[in-house]
Amino acid sequence: MASPFAMCAGWGPELTFIYNEAYIDFLAARHSAALGQPIKEVWHDVWADIDPLIRRAMAGEEVHQTDMHLVMTRKGYAEDTYWTFAYSALREGEAVVGFLDIAIDTTAGVLAGQRRDAAEASLRELNATLEQQVAERTEERNRIWQVSRDMLVVAEPEGSWLSVNPAWTRVLGWSADELVGRTSEWIEHPDDRARSRAEAALLAQGHSTVNFENRFRTKAGDYRDLSWTAVMADNKIYATARDVTDEKVQAAVLADQALRLKLFGDVVQANKDPICVFDTDYRLTAFNQAHSDEFFRIFGHRVQVGEVFPDLFPPEQAPIMRGFMARALAGESYTVTEEFGDPDLAKPYWQVTYFPLRDPEGRLVGAFHHAKDIMDRLRAEAELATMQEALRQSQKMEAVGQLTGGLAHDFNNLLAVITGSLELLERRITQGRISELSRFAMSAQAAAKRATALTHRLLAFSRRQTLDPKPTGINQLIASMDELIRRTVGPSIEVEVAGAAGLWTTLVDPHQLDNALLNLCINSRDAMPDGGRLTIETANRWLDERAAKERDVPPGQYVSLAVTDTGCGMPPEVIAKAFDPFFTTKPIGQGTGLGLSMTYGFARQSGGQVRIYSEAGTGTSITIYLPRHYGDEVETDELSIRPPEPAEQGQTVLVVDDEPGVRMLVAEVLGELRYEVVEAEDGPSALKVLHSKARIDLLVTDVGLPGGMNGRQIADAARSLRPGLKVLFMTGYAENAVIGNGHLDPGMSVITKPFAVDIIANRIEEMITQPVK
Repeated sequence: MASPFAMCAGWGPELTFIYNEAYIDFLAARHSAALGQPIKEVWHDVWADIDPLIRRAMAGEEVHQTDMHLVMTRKGYAEDTYWTFAYSALREGEAVVGFLDIAIDTTAGVLAGQRRDAAEASLRELNATLEQQVAERTEERNRIWQVSRDMLVVAEPEGSWLSVNPAWTRVLGWSADELVGRTSEWIEHPDDRARSRAEAALLAQGHSTVNFENRFRTKAGDYRDLSWTAVMADNKIYATARDVTDEKVQAAVLADQALRLKLFGDVVQANKDPICVFDTDYRLTAFNQAHSDEFFRIFGHRVQVGEVFPDLFPPEQAPIMRGFMARALAGESYTVTEEFGDPDLAKPYWQVTYFPLRDPEGRLVGAFHHAKDIMDRLRAEAELATMQEALRQSQKMEAVGQLTGGLAHDFNNLLAVITGSLELLERRITQGRISELSRFAMSAQAAAKRATALTHRLLAFSRRQTLDPKPTGINQLIASMDELIRRTVGPSIEVEVAGAAGLWTTLVDPHQLDNALLNLCINSRDAMPDGGRLTIETANRWLDERAAKERDVPPGQYVSLAVTDTGCGMPPEVIAKAFDPFFTTKPIGQGTGLGLSMTYGFARQSGGQVRIYSEAGTGTSITIYLPRHYGDEVETDELSIRPPEPAEQGQTVLVVDDEPGVRMLVAEVLGELRYEVVEAEDGPSALKVLHSKARIDLLVTDVGLPGGMNGRQIADAARSLRPGLKVLFMTGYAENAVIGNGHLDPGMSVITKPFAVDIIANRIEEMITQPVK
């Protein structure tokens, strides 16, 4: 175990795998799960290669290998590795009971040799190419100018031609004397002149022209399609034109790729942006000075031809760069924005363009990498975003004013009913007029229930309601509501349901989705007072980055529920405010303005989104997007309210709440059921009871409590003292961050305030009597 040499062994009938500390680096991500496993499972990806060697060792043979090549996946991707090792049999008496492996990872040395050989070969090839180019440009320049099939031209920046090669005469029929001293406009197709002038203007600004096409007139009077490549250098325009009339599509692609490679030295070296070319093995084959200087500035390393480009980046950035390059080597042309650089320095943002490179036969030989520092542009965009955020904040405060005004109006109405009814109750009791009490009690209860419903709608809008998500099949949910929807919208409206076959499951609170769907159907009904058609449609949706960005959700798989009507529709200014709480276009008394805001809040809290598509006079379509859930849907039964059973003798409930009125209410309910009740106003006083020997069958606690402990912390402490203790949380709104993101442990449940007496009585009796699942 203390040996500096990496060793491992296989022991026993299953060749159980053990190893020393020096061997850990060989395992990478497989450590420490590999310890004690059969070696066949540990090295499953190279088992076909090493199994014969191990068999020889188990037969008593000494096995040696030098620089053996193995392809293995240890760090999340397949890699080439090389190993020198020796297998020896381990014996117990005369019997072979295992083997010992002393291993040396020679990958670095082997790969370094391969890289050195490749670099030397590339350098020899590059030197040969450069020598050939120098020779051609100095000794044979005039002959190339004469025999080139491409039409070559040198021109002044304003467009006057200085010289042309003989190819112009061969292709178009015009002599050099007829062309020199003139601009191209006199033989260019009239329809192409505007585009050509615009391209020339870009060329004068320092941009290069590649694969630009226009049409030139021949001396015989017809037109030929020409593909241009041009660059501004030494205050002159150097350009080549190729006749692509006969083989325009294929020839243009091949010519474009060939010219990119041919003109790399002339065009790219002058570019101030980092540019490089790499081959199909990710090795650098060429780069400009800006690329070399920028890489040295960021990472302190001068890149060399033949180096594996992604491996030059820090470990956390190398896989990202390899992924980008792999896309280009797979044939994709694209642009991506990425932040990379030295972690200890400022990381600039880069806009990087990739496109594949092919040889004249169309075979992919590498890819092109062009990086542009866009940090200044992003700073400007950030400043603009700051100003926009200030505007949004102003609009938000306006919306808050509308929200508080609507909230005060509705709650003041409800409080007037409640307080007035209670005052009349007190007065009638004093007067002895007991027969009239039920009318005022019912009025107060009805107003309180409406206040509860209003609170739930506000919590839904603000995504603070307590949800009970379950794997749900939306098609089945719609089917269960079909009769209710048709009764609600009335006979003058035709209801059509189009449920997608094979609809995915979604994790959602089915009761809240019921409410949302019914609200949308009621809105559609109100938009069609003279009748019409209501369509309910479901679908599986795969949202890519663009579609997800449009809907303000992460990319992925979603289930959509759309409600579409043929009603009056909404103008843009109404759509912009449709989700605002208390905003409504309905007459006073016919709508609260909370239906759509509640639907929006519920969808967002469920990880989804709501979108409106509408035009005035043509109808409205509102679509709810909910994330796909990988699991089977479950059947849920409605909770039936029944009289709870009295408690068994001695059963005790600990009630923790800082509000005396709530404690009194719960204690009164428990007392009627003949439970023993212990009350506590905060966490410390509750812990004193839990530390005592008092019998506690159920803990009922508020989530938000004073005294430094919340309800979840009390529950955790209670279960550490009394394992398996059942806990019922009470909450005024969604404190899921405390409860555990909505996922409670077995034997725990939650009830939302305010609650009906029968509801909490049934919940308490259910929790005490039923075993923990």
